[in-house]
Parts: sequence; structure tokens; C-alpha cells
Amino acid sequence: MLDTPKLDRIDISILSHLQRNGRTTNVDLADAIGLSPSPCLIRVKRLEKAGYIGGYGAQVRLEKLGNMQIVFTQVTLSDHRREDFARFEAAIRDIEEIVECHLVSGGFDYMLKFVTCGVAHYQSIVEDVLRQNVNIEKYFSYIVIKSSFVKGYYPIAKLLAGHEQPAA
Repeated sequence: MLDTPKLDRIDISILSHLQRNGRTTNVDLADAIGLSPSPCLIRVKRLEKAGYIGGYGAQVRLEKLGNMQIVFTQVTLSDHRREDFARFEAAIRDIEEIVECHLVSGGFDYMLKFVTCGVAHYQSIVEDVLRQNVNIEKYFSYIVIKSSFVKGYYPIAKLLAGHEQPAA
């Protein structure tokens, strides 16, 4: 198991900057956070190794690709044993159109986010999952009409304000 370093304000600043622009150069990142390039790169590598940075990628604008359909789906399982959750998650994990899966508390078990090329495509995926008999009691679909905004980053500095710890 990797040693997970404690985050200080500089680490938080690095994470905040990188999630908004993962293509920034180390020199530009170092300048933005007030470090010289060498210590900045050491910190970035340490954050990557510890798993704080899971990867880098492009934010693709779906609306430019044509008529894509986003659907949120609430799923309730009929049984709630550990193996029921594991079987359901295993059944949907490799479905590329399911881009998010969240186990939630409340009136249902899972919130899924689908990205498909239309409602018929979405329905065919759901029917395939239902045929697998993975213990789905019921599901409700919410077709997205318009996404007013989607933020591709988290407010890390605000979320961790006052929680910084000295670097190890």
C-alpha cells in the first residue's frame, strides 16, 4: 500500500490548477502556484504516485458531436446483500455508455449516468441489462433536455479550506 501524503496548501493549489488545465507545462504550473519548476514537478509526481491524480484527459463537448442523449437512471435492487450489489456492478461496469455509477442512500440504490445516441439506444441498453437478471426491482429514467452547465472540476480549495495538513 502506498503512503498517502498529507496535503498542504501547495498540493491543493497544484490539484486545483491541474484539474482545470491538465495540459499546462510544469513551468507554467510552478509559476502559478509560486514554486520553482523542480520542486513543483516533484510534488506532482508524488501526487500522481499517491493516487490523488488519476489521469489526464480532454473534456469533449458532446453537443459538438451531434445528437447525444444524456439519461440519468435510478435503479433499485430487489435484494440488498453484498453479492447482489457486486453482481449488479459487475454486469454494468463494461457498458461504455454508462459513464457514471453511484451507490446512494435514500429511496433507491444506484444513480447511473448514460450517454447514448438517442432514447432508443438507451432503451436497448437497459433491456440488455434487464435480460441479465441482475436483481433489478425497478428503474426510473430521466432524459436530460438541456445541460445548463457542467463543471469539469471540483472546488478543491473550498472543500479542503481549513483542513490542510503539514506535508510529510
